[in-house]
Amino acid sequence: MSALEPRVPQRTAPLPPPPGGGVMGPAYRTLSIGIISVVFLIAFEATAVGTAMPVAARELDGVGLYAFAFSAYFTTSLFGMVLSGQWADRQGPLKPLTVGIAAFASGLVVSGTAGAMWVFVLGRAVQGLGGGLVIVALYVVVSRAYEERLRPAIMAAFAASWVVPSIVGPLASGTVTEYLGWRWVFLGIPVLVVVPLVVALPAIRRTASGPVGGEPRAVDLRRIRLALMISVGAGLVQYAAQDLRLLSLLPGIAGAALLVPAVLGLLPRGTYLARRGLPSVVLLRGVAAGSFIAAESFVPLMLVTQRGLSPTMAGFSLALGGLTWAGGSWVQSQGRTAPYRERLMVIGMVLVALAIAAAPAVLIESVPVWTLALAWAVGCLGMGLVIGSTSVLLLKLSAPREAGANSAALQISDALANVVLLAAGGAAFAALGGGAVGAAHAVTAGGAGGASHPAAFAVVFLPMACVALAGAWVATRLEPAKG
Repeated sequence: MSALEPRVPQRTAPLPPPPGGGVMGPAYRTLSIGIISVVFLIAFEATAVGTAMPVAARELDGVGLYAFAFSAYFTTSLFGMVLSGQWADRQGPLKPLTVGIAAFASGLVVSGTAGAMWVFVLGRAVQGLGGGLVIVALYVVVSRAYEERLRPAIMAAFAASWVVPSIVGPLASGTVTEYLGWRWVFLGIPVLVVVPLVVALPAIRRTASGPVGGEPRAVDLRRIRLALMISVGAGLVQYAAQDLRLLSLLPGIAGAALLVPAVLGLLPRGTYLARRGLPSVVLLRGVAAGSFIAAESFVPLMLVTQRGLSPTMAGFSLALGGLTWAGGSWVQSQGRTAPYRERLMVIGMVLVALAIAAAPAVLIESVPVWTLALAWAVGCLGMGLVIGSTSVLLLKLSAPREAGANSAALQISDALANVVLLAAGGAAFAALGGGAVGAAHAVTAGGAGGASHPAAFAVVFLPMACVALAGAWVATRLEPAKG
């Protein structure tokens, strides 16, 4: 280069704050408060909208599309996760985080102002895209802005952010829905998003913006194409699982044909062979989240239809789990437990399996209902040990330039396992006389409906317990192969 030619400055990722202190120390306080607030609002939304959703579907005359209000969110979030991983690795997490929060808030506004059910579902789809962008971008922020020793603590803070929403969210949403209307549950949250944005974005710009190494990476169009395939495939599988007619096999087969190559292309090689190291970390996340959430989705319905609890009391039976989940996450965040992380994760998956297997015991009239609350609290303790640890191990095993793609893979495994196992559980539940998944949500929300056959619940919980127990074996393979 000639001395007379101007030099083009290279953009480099800003350095993280100087070492020392905890996540609430002077170097990290503003950033931590901002991103924890974002997680808190996402958690509050997730726990609140479920209470308002049945009322919205009834007023919009769209009960037939009720299940799609849930599936639309999950399918578009899968695409958002891959897009966010690509975007964050290429330009840093600031832009996908900002766009994701804007899309999340916009989707809430669209749903809150909808005059027809299809518009409501469209809003949920936009919201899911934003949620997928946000969650992966937050993981990249953690990987780039926090020292490795602090990552377990910030992940524990993320878990703790779900405690208050899991207890207060349904109650607050029910009160607002009853006195102000369901629309305000959706329209109120976007206003609250402004505060964490103002707090977090300047700190993220200082500590985690820009591409790693100064040079932006090329867009991987193949991964974007696979992301579209996985979203469409997941949607088709969910649709097929909600309708047990023979004709539903066609969209189910088409969905599987799209899902299989997309999953193999987006997850680390060897994931479904439980190859040691990163592949097993990603697999364990899906096994843990999918088995637990698929089982938990049927707990309130079982308590309402089989034991006669009100929907509010059925929901409160799970409230203790928020505290024990945060407790498990706190345990894995402690420095003195770090050398035993893999062993703790095995114990955690065993606890999850025992809790799921114990849940259908309340189908026996002589078993007190409170035993399920205790069992589920034990399962949530195990989930707290496992979920936070998978996040920590993923970032530990990821090169800086791969943090976005690997974080996306972790979230895809989580969300896709939820979709597939919930679809499988819902189909088995319906086949044994339990009714459609959409109807199950309606019964849970309305507190009325005919009792389902007890065997329909057992056929959901017991297989999920077996899946969780398989996760205990996967947890023994998290250490990378030596050499």
